[in-house]
Amino acid sequence: MRPIGIDLFAGAGGLSLGFEQAGFDVRAAIEIDPVHCAVHEFNFPETTVIPASVAELTGEEIRQRAGLEGNKIDCVFGGAPCQGFSLIGHRALDDPRNKLVLDFVRLVDELDAESFVFENVKGLTVGRHKTFLKELVEAFERVGYECRLPWKVLNAGHYGTPQSRERFILMGVKKGGVLPDYPTPMTNIAGRPKLFPELVYGPSCAEAIGDLPDADSFETLNVSDAVKTNRFGEPSVYAAGLRGLKNDAWHFGYMREWSPEILTSSARTKHTEISRRRFGQTEEGAVEPISRFFKLPQGGVSNTLRAGTDGARGAFTSPRPIHYRHARCITVREMARLHGFPDWFRLHATKWHGARQIGNAVPPPLARAIAAKMIEALGIEPTRPEEVLSLGDQKLLTLDLSQASRRFGITPPPSKRDRKSGAKKRTQEQIEEEINAGRVAYG
Repeated sequence: MRPIGIDLFAGAGGLSLGFEQAGFDVRAAIEIDPVHCAVHEFNFPETTVIPASVAELTGEEIRQRAGLEGNKIDCVFGGAPCQGFSLIGHRALDDPRNKLVLDFVRLVDELDAESFVFENVKGLTVGRHKTFLKELVEAFERVGYECRLPWKVLNAGHYGTPQSRERFILMGVKKGGVLPDYPTPMTNIAGRPKLFPELVYGPSCAEAIGDLPDADSFETLNVSDAVKTNRFGEPSVYAAGLRGLKNDAWHFGYMREWSPEILTSSARTKHTEISRRRFGQTEEGAVEPISRFFKLPQGGVSNTLRAGTDGARGAFTSPRPIHYRHARCITVREMARLHGFPDWFRLHATKWHGARQIGNAVPPPLARAIAAKMIEALGIEPTRPEEVLSLGDQKLLTLDLSQASRRFGITPPPSKRDRKSGAKKRTQEQIEEEINAGRVAYG
């Protein structure tokens, strides 16, 4: 029987996918954003998606809604937002902005989980934030859990991902259990000095996206995010895995029924000829000086792909990098390749939501490496399931905030996307640059 995992703050499902690929059955995913809920439901049809804040839920409610009464929960995992600061004379966890972190601890306890994985930004490990982490470890100890110390910051580039992306990881188990070890680096980062002489280099940007056909060659992608094509190139070993062409491409996860001849998540972005000229003149691995976009290096890795802000904070997204070969920003599918998402995994059909879902996610290869060490510590032998899952209704990938809220029967979260007051006048060129950079919402 496969171990049971629960994903708190699930987003589109980067951690969910990595844990599934390591051998877990992710039975529940809690996520407050209904657009993310819809995409998670599409990709994980057997998982109960709970569209709510963790602050509103108890462990018993999660068990009931996911049909887990009486089941052992092997691991609870997720990345709670941390916004407070450690102030002299005050406890960081007492800051109301950090309540969701305490809710994470509370739910681990209420679910009586055998283990947990807490992930977050690298910034938690420096300066005054170290006090916050000390208090977090103490909070877990008070409810009966021991943490693997010292905690570590792991770079996804050391686990076979063509992107340099660092995440803080804290793991723990019930007191008396076997503490997991942190996963040993598996690859050096392509285009960087070889830190681990015994290891090979991981995939480069060219190896990640070089076999994908150019989105700009399809008129259909001006009005859609998907097109059927036979123009895929010869894949690298890395790309072949994401295309499902390798025997071990599914790892210990469930196979999905999908159509590999369809290029998905590839809606085109409109650029002016002036922008394209600047993009083409920018050196690989450099930042284009006007837009401040990073241009991918063929033989190196991507910079950290970021999400920007959600609708409640203005709906600003971070810029997508420039393609090393084509004078344009990369597509959402190309972002997904750089993040380690397989081609069967779909993102929201709009570029804004799709890019945000990737930027918010833990790269699945890093999540898989962490989850594999947890399975090892729990003394469980991972198994490959025989069941093949059908993906969800494609309409789930096109729902806007209001439609997704109605789909899940919840009140839409507050959004500033349509707020006009206080806006400064901008030239058309400035507006286009902001659209290309992702600093304004686009469709």
